[in-house]
Amino acid sequence: MPEIRRVAILDDYQGISHRYADWSALPDGARLTVFTEHLGGPEEVSAALKPFDVVVAMRERTAFPAEVLSALPNLRLLVTTGPANAAVDVAAAHRQGIVVSGTRAAGLPSTAELTWGLIHALTRSIPTEERSLREGAWQRTVGRDLCGARLGVIGLGNVGGRVARVGLAFGMDVVAWSANLDAGHAGALGVTPVGQGELLATSDVVTLHVQLSPRTTGLIGRDELALMRRDALLVNTSRAGLVDERALLAALDSGSLGGAALDVHPAEPLPADSPWHTAPRTVLTPHLGYVTAGTYRTFYGDALDDVLAYAAGEPVRVIAP
Repeated sequence: MPEIRRVAILDDYQGISHRYADWSALPDGARLTVFTEHLGGPEEVSAALKPFDVVVAMRERTAFPAEVLSALPNLRLLVTTGPANAAVDVAAAHRQGIVVSGTRAAGLPSTAELTWGLIHALTRSIPTEERSLREGAWQRTVGRDLCGARLGVIGLGNVGGRVARVGLAFGMDVVAWSANLDAGHAGALGVTPVGQGELLATSDVVTLHVQLSPRTTGLIGRDELALMRRDALLVNTSRAGLVDERALLAALDSGSLGGAALDVHPAEPLPADSPWHTAPRTVLTPHLGYVTAGTYRTFYGDALDDVLAYAAGEPVRVIAP
């Protein structure tokens, strides 16, 4: 059976991985290292992880392309939280004899919940008013009504469907579009299917809930943003690559878009020199969609099970190329 010597847990920003799994159950002699800070780019990752034979990665926080994997001669098991990870070159890992194991899916309801937190933050200027109140002021903004407004949902899957149902509960006119939208599914939810152009041109709030792929990269670019109303709001809790960053910044700077709320960013953690730090009419969160106790309990618990199963010579939840 494989010998487990050194195990690394990556990107445990809150330092809480020990709360959600009993890592003392690791095989005798296994040494656990928890990295609470992001390691950086490929060179830093390769240098820091070279001694480890097992690595536990939290979603896409740290990428494992072929160049990084080839620089990790001791790596035998790479555990990724979630059932798949676009930041891991699974084919390259397979060629090197590295087993890649996943976990059960989690974080979809919590992402829908955060989406609504961001919509409320934008429409009622909650961050601005909270900061203003602490500075001694009182009522500096006028909120926007959701009841009667149009919510445009791009992607009506697990997360998008949840977001749509809440919009309906608020009395919003909910419309949806995606390249493969099931009109019957939309109708069953009480959502009106429309074309992409109509959704963008008529919605008060547009929220993105599609997977990132070559087809959806840059889905919202300069032309799409130009279709949106000047007071429209864009919310993205899915993947940063869905939106052309430069085009969105330009629309906000010019005043041609009402505002944006973003939980996902082109570079994470957000660099100190990122233009988003000073972008107007924005609400920004540090990729919190799946960061809840319930999600972490599933992710870390399954990750430990993956390591123990591998050590017993019977890997589980193996991700194939």
